[in-house]
Amino acid sequence: MKTITIKNVTIGSGAPKIIVPIVGKTETDLLEEAVFLKTIDFDVLEWRVDHFVDVENIDKVKVMAKKLRDTLPTTPILFTFRTAKEGGVKAVSTEYYVELNKSLAATGLVDMIDVEAFTGDVYVKDVITTAHAHKVLVVASNHDFDKTPEKDDIVGRLRKMQELGADIPKIAVMPKSTADVLTLLTATSEMAEKYADRPLITMSMAGKGAISRVSGELFGSSMTFGAAKNASAPGQLDVKELRQILNILHRSTAK
Repeated sequence: MKTITIKNVTIGSGAPKIIVPIVGKTETDLLEEAVFLKTIDFDVLEWRVDHFVDVENIDKVKVMAKKLRDTLPTTPILFTFRTAKEGGVKAVSTEYYVELNKSLAATGLVDMIDVEAFTGDVYVKDVITTAHAHKVLVVASNHDFDKTPEKDDIVGRLRKMQELGADIPKIAVMPKSTADVLTLLTATSEMAEKYADRPLITMSMAGKGAISRVSGELFGSSMTFGAAKNASAPGQLDVKELRQILNILHRSTAK
């Protein structure tokens, strides 16, 4: 499996790298969160732009992206519009969703963009092609807030993301039982060992799935999400505690 390095953060080796989301609605909220993050030990900032009040104005989104970049100039930024159908707070047309992602990739103000893998192959490939043309990486994602699919289904979805050309396939699922958590972890291990040639992100959500957010180094997930001020999904751990746990497990894994 190859690694990916963005602004001195290497994804795909060692302990999973920590992504911290910011979910502010206004410029003031977002900048307050960004400044606060200067005091936090984390690796990648995720801007959940679907929370932003001006998200349907691309020019205003670009202005905000510039202010975030200026505030955290050396931090990798992942730009994410999470659609309502996959757990986000806003619904927009597919055409606008694609335009927004392509426009932000073209600015060079973000390092990665998230594209929902089942938006439609033509749309997804269009976003990936544009992003790569501007040296922006792509996380292809899929979220199931209702259930945990079967192992082979999870593996199949991750392989599909890889085939579409995404740099990092990602899946998040909801467990109904501890067996569901084991299904996610088994699928992650199988994908990492048999099929993946690039880093993966997988997680089982909510309290039951917390173990999946810290055990990635063992099972094959290269990144995890931690909450600083506000969580963006159920089950995210406090970023300080998350770093401590990841470091402990990394030392144990290395023995």
